[in-house]
Amino acid sequence: MAHAIAESGFELHIWARRPQSLEAVTGAPYIVEKTVQTLAENCDVVCLCLTDDKDIVALLDNGLRDGLKAGAVLVNHGTGDPRESRRLAAELQQQGITYLDAPVSGGRQGALARTLTTMVGGESQAFSRVRAVFETFSRKVSLLGPSGTGQMAKLLNNALTMSNLKNAVDVFSLGKSVGMDLVQLHDVIAVSSGSSTVLRAINNEITSVIAPHLQGLMRKDIEHFADAIRDAGLNPEDLHNRCLAGADGLVELVGQLAV
Repeated sequence: MAHAIAESGFELHIWARRPQSLEAVTGAPYIVEKTVQTLAENCDVVCLCLTDDKDIVALLDNGLRDGLKAGAVLVNHGTGDPRESRRLAAELQQQGITYLDAPVSGGRQGALARTLTTMVGGESQAFSRVRAVFETFSRKVSLLGPSGTGQMAKLLNNALTMSNLKNAVDVFSLGKSVGMDLVQLHDVIAVSSGSSTVLRAINNEITSVIAPHLQGLMRKDIEHFADAIRDAGLNPEDLHNRCLAGADGLVELVGQLAV
């Protein structure tokens, strides 16, 4: 994503907690900032790609808030809690800073191909200001409503992904029980009507190396999903349990389908 921004003519400033992260932008023009505070001081738009909301709060409390200028736009591209997005947006608005929740879907391959989907919640005026940045790495950019709606859309999307994954876990378990060669079965179904994005990703983006990490992110996201649905006064339990079972079966399924 950073590579795409830099190559599209925007002046890119980068701060990374781990120096090795800068390897991802090798060959692109960028300016390294020594601290997150100087990053904020030198940018009108600050885009964060972090694991969870608590990481954003930690950065805000450790220099980011002090560096952000009135009129700046702070963007969260990670997946988190819609309620926390609303809280952060209201809190930062008091400093004259606009907060957009803008999680992305498409994984590493989508980022490399610049075909991500970016789901945005927040003020329309700020969205218009930064849309061109999002379009550098996205095939689809959409403002879905006020703060929190970008996160809600991403959580609903992830719920579909994980419930589809549970379908695959169940079906391939049946295939194993009736004596099918699971690798051959996957090769056929992945290009047939019963396929899904997550099934096609197995043995491509989702390898045995990345599967445990991805499983942990899925478990985190499905808890955010369940909390958000409960906050809306609805009952997520059936879908929550099915999605969690899908996430729990990921590592074993990937191992069974490894070529």
